[in-house]
Amino acid sequence: MLQLGFIRSNREKVLQGLQKKHFQDLQLVDEIITLDDQRKKLQTQSDDLLSQRNSASKSIGALIAQGKKEEAEESKLKVASLKEQIDTLTTELSKVEEQLNQCLLKLPNLPNELVPNGKAAEENTVVKQSTNLPALFQGAKPHWDLITQYDLVDFQTGVKITGSGFPLYKGKGAKLQRALIQYFLDYNTAAGYTEYIPPHVVNASSAYGTGQLPDKEGQMYFIQEDDLYLIPTAEVPVTNIYRDEIVSSSSLPIKMTAYTPCFRREAGSFGKDVRGLNRVHQFDKVEIVQLTEATKSYAALDEMVSHVEKLILSLELPYRILRLCGGDMSFASALTYDFEVYSAAQERWLEVSSVSNFETFQTNRLKIRTKDEQGKTQLLHSLNGSSLALPRILASMLENFQTPEEIIIPKVLQPYFGAEKIS
Repeated sequence: MLQLGFIRSNREKVLQGLQKKHFQDLQLVDEIITLDDQRKKLQTQSDDLLSQRNSASKSIGALIAQGKKEEAEESKLKVASLKEQIDTLTTELSKVEEQLNQCLLKLPNLPNELVPNGKAAEENTVVKQSTNLPALFQGAKPHWDLITQYDLVDFQTGVKITGSGFPLYKGKGAKLQRALIQYFLDYNTAAGYTEYIPPHVVNASSAYGTGQLPDKEGQMYFIQEDDLYLIPTAEVPVTNIYRDEIVSSSSLPIKMTAYTPCFRREAGSFGKDVRGLNRVHQFDKVEIVQLTEATKSYAALDEMVSHVEKLILSLELPYRILRLCGGDMSFASALTYDFEVYSAAQERWLEVSSVSNFETFQTNRLKIRTKDEQGKTQLLHSLNGSSLALPRILASMLENFQTPEEIIIPKVLQPYFGAEKIS
């Protein structure tokens, strides 16, 4: 959530940033300022009446002691009248504060100056790309055919058990999933990330804290009876570990990693882009999250981008890195780099990771703070990245490493998988 003081002091900059993100409801900015003016006026009136009530209350005892009963009774009536006025103002103030908060929640984060202009994915900037893309042999198959050929994933039984978009991994397919997850976690913990196993459902406060609510409410699975949400990513529970805490500066940066299943409704998804493992409702992902001081967060972002790049390189997959344009960024992000791997059989790029700096957008909602050298409380910056999302990694691996007789397992995964190939 954007800080109110920043909005008031930087109205034009805020409007420019929102326009760069192609946010339509620009009048919200002036509505927020107007509501804040109302809040301040009501608060001043309430404070003034409260001061009058306190003075009148103190005078009652003195008047009684002096035998001035009539004046004392008048003061009692005045106190009662002031209390009614204060109660009315308090109710009105509460309503204005709630309106103000709801408006603030609707504003997305502002883009960093490095974010390119653009409205859609086609306008993202390619920062880096592998030079040699694999050329497959005649008759090479897309991953959904390979999955059937080698009996790795059972989509039909997944439909029977749950519904479309819930794959059932089996045999070597399940083993390969487990190998990837363990390798990703080992890679992250070796780089100084502490591993967590978080809850797979969260309350509304957690989802609001990281910006999934109210922005992505329609994309999340909701458990109505318990007022809980299935997590769309480990970012949500992991970042909330430090909600409402003042973190010691000596513990920074905080680096966390977690494997979780992820649940996304993906409402409105259809067509060839959702075939096989390209887009599913439940998938596995390993996440990395950092909490840093504000002055060090962009160095941390560069470090995380390099970390994910080396991970993809170790899997021997062709990849590219994109800097997302304003119109393609997430609600909460200030700067995002997407990683895509090349699917040789489909001849297209598949997104497998987003690495983002949220600056204070999440930590302001979550109240994650530290104290500077002068003892002043400061908001931290939060960052997160996929390291990595498994379905499209698996799809790309199957397609790129297939031969007419078998599928080769990348060398770095062979100790985890226990074999050099799938045949």
